[in-house]
Amino acid sequence: MRSLPPFRYAPDRWPPALRWTFLLAGSALLAFALSLAHLSAALLLGPMAVAIALAASGGAVRLPPLGFIAAQGVVGVMIASKLPASILPEIARDWPIFLAGTLSTVLGASALGWVMARAGGLPGTTAIWGSSPGAATAMTLMSDDYGADMRLVAVMQYTRVACCAIAATAVVQIFGVAQARDVGAALAEQGPMDVVAAVETLALGIGAAFLGVRLRIPGGGLLLPMAFGLIASATGLLEITLPQTVLAISYAVVGWGIGMRFTRAVLRHAARLLPRILGSIIALIALCAAFAMGLVYFAGIEPVTAYLATSPGGADSVAIIAAGTQVDVPFVMAMQIARFLLVLVAGPALARALSRRRGDV
Repeated sequence: MRSLPPFRYAPDRWPPALRWTFLLAGSALLAFALSLAHLSAALLLGPMAVAIALAASGGAVRLPPLGFIAAQGVVGVMIASKLPASILPEIARDWPIFLAGTLSTVLGASALGWVMARAGGLPGTTAIWGSSPGAATAMTLMSDDYGADMRLVAVMQYTRVACCAIAATAVVQIFGVAQARDVGAALAEQGPMDVVAAVETLALGIGAAFLGVRLRIPGGGLLLPMAFGLIASATGLLEITLPQTVLAISYAVVGWGIGMRFTRAVLRHAARLLPRILGSIIALIALCAAFAMGLVYFAGIEPVTAYLATSPGGADSVAIIAAGTQVDVPFVMAMQIARFLLVLVAGPALARALSRRRGDV
């Protein structure tokens, strides 16, 4: 009896059906594994990692461009739902603190990106977009329209998100902040979904995404749904409601769209740059920790609250960590969202200005 030949990982020889099966099954399994580690971006990072593994091995599959645009629209209105109007009074009341905190973080991160660009190995636009503090998904998607290498921006952004989540969790444990109510129980208490509102939300997000692309607005597939979602929510025209299944699929499609752009050469280049990227991230975390100490000393903010508020990771991961601890959650989220908005508004212009100074554009 002949033994079966050993399995060889050779996606370039697989038929399309097998590639799609590997992509779907691998994405689901890895996303689940990362979610068990409480990584907030698991639904995006898992599919992206599997797509990178396929693409770098010559087994890339062709994703429908319309699907990628629609997924950006869903992510755009999701981001809009995280920016409630109730945050504005918190920011207005303590605007000097928020202005100092957000500006210092954004300018510090931009300076580190400029230093990385000057050191070589990364184009100025890519280094600066990749160093942008917060709004990882938005910055990655928008960077392509502004001449940056989306693949390397994704490596920098999501490495920073993971490192900042680990650092924030460690700070909470070191300071021994007591646990608040169980977040899972709070989610389980949510009522049934409004189907009509969900359909309207999806129609708004996807329609605005296609309009943004049709009008050739840089980053329009993400920014226009976000803007329309904010307007509709603030004016009471629509309560943004997204089915978790649709959101998970949209994250996966965005992850696949980014991951399928990778090649072996890009991965080798990213691996060579990884020590430099990690050094920049550690420097940014230390810089933001120094800003947090300033908030503690000058504004009397509780240390863990100050650290979480200035953490340069994603607002979603910080929200999860803050919600599980007894800190000033409104202050933390107001600072995170203020920085998020500043990055979205000023990020492209700042990246262009710094890149122009270096001569990349």
